[in-house]
Amino acid sequence: MNYTLFLFGLLFLFPPALFAQPDFTPNYDEEQVPDYTLPDLLLFENGKKVESHSDWQLRRAEILQLFSSQVYGKTPDQSLKLRTQILSTDKLALNGKATRKEVRVFFTKKNARPYMDILLFVPNNSNRPAPAFLGLNFYGNQTIYPDPDITLSDQWMRANDDFGIVNHQATEASRGVRVSRWPVETIIDRGYALATVYCGDIDPDKNDFQDGVHPIFYKSGQQEPSDEEWGTIGAWAWGLSRALDHLLTEETIDGDQIAVIGHSRLGKAALWAGARDERFAMVISNNSGCGGAALSRRAYGETVGRINHSFPHWFGNNFEQYNSNESSLPVDQHMLLSLVAPRPLYVASAKEDQWADPKGEFLSAIHATPVYQLLGQEGLPTTQMPPVDRPVIGTIGYHVRSGGHDINYYDWEQYLIFADKHFGEKSP
Repeated sequence: MNYTLFLFGLLFLFPPALFAQPDFTPNYDEEQVPDYTLPDLLLFENGKKVESHSDWQLRRAEILQLFSSQVYGKTPDQSLKLRTQILSTDKLALNGKATRKEVRVFFTKKNARPYMDILLFVPNNSNRPAPAFLGLNFYGNQTIYPDPDITLSDQWMRANDDFGIVNHQATEASRGVRVSRWPVETIIDRGYALATVYCGDIDPDKNDFQDGVHPIFYKSGQQEPSDEEWGTIGAWAWGLSRALDHLLTEETIDGDQIAVIGHSRLGKAALWAGARDERFAMVISNNSGCGGAALSRRAYGETVGRINHSFPHWFGNNFEQYNSNESSLPVDQHMLLSLVAPRPLYVASAKEDQWADPKGEFLSAIHATPVYQLLGQEGLPTTQMPPVDRPVIGTIGYHVRSGGHDINYYDWEQYLIFADKHFGEKSP
């Protein structure tokens, strides 16, 4: 056989382009942002204009369905009978300033995974139930505060030796490694409670739909979600609502003043949770970027194609049809933000975090504002991107912080100010 001719024949039948990896080189040049037209928030799919509160409720349902079917995947509507177990209680935590409680929430009748552990700090010196922040964390509850009595997570984690995660398992060295992202004592001193859950308790952050909550809802013989069903971000958002279910039973928590918060991929989950579950009184997105607060059509930094290629488990499979095809999306992320209205919403970016497209996050907040105004709220009180470290606060708040992709004390200070404005000043 003439192998040279054979190889040329293969190249003719199967050109190299068929085997080429997609090019998702990020764009950081504003001049290279494509021309785009955003879907109109206040226009029904049939072309009718939204003109009233009642109209908006119908349009809201329409938008929510589009995000469910085309982006995050549909969340199961079956209700579960949750069971709880108190793991520990310390009424003198933080040198007596707070009560620390750990609550295990079982999702099935079995005393086995999947379950999630809620870590809760509540201020002791309060004469009323405390408003609260609820957010997921990346490496286990033990990472947010160096308390040796916080249960060490035994769930799978993304490897990170610097954070004491060895062979995908948390070690004692992981205790307190994320204190810079969770200023627990400051939050308590300001009169707020804090609740957190390790995101991997709900669904470990890997392309495997057998080790989280998904199998609870599978039909007979099903091994993974269908194209229309939820991915990992949808599961995390669902888990935040289940944590809220429990917080509403805590007498020391003000159930009417619970803010959902998240950073990065967990910011995407917080936004989707806040959009789906109107019991959250406030929604906070920190550097959530593509699939979070940033406009997809800008194709700036991380794009739809890149995120689906890198993290195929995060979104519903239908989202993949918009890889390098953002203009065909029936929604964009300003519409996600609008689903929070009229509740307070804060969107935060970081100057050096161009991957998450700070300008795209800001523009999203601007374009969500007409819904807030329709509902009698201010929305974002500017149309000009503010200087670095100069927050603007209306019913929508926004800042772009100096520094890179992170959530730090500066960010939390703005969220506390925002919560004070909308929940009322707290006095111990």
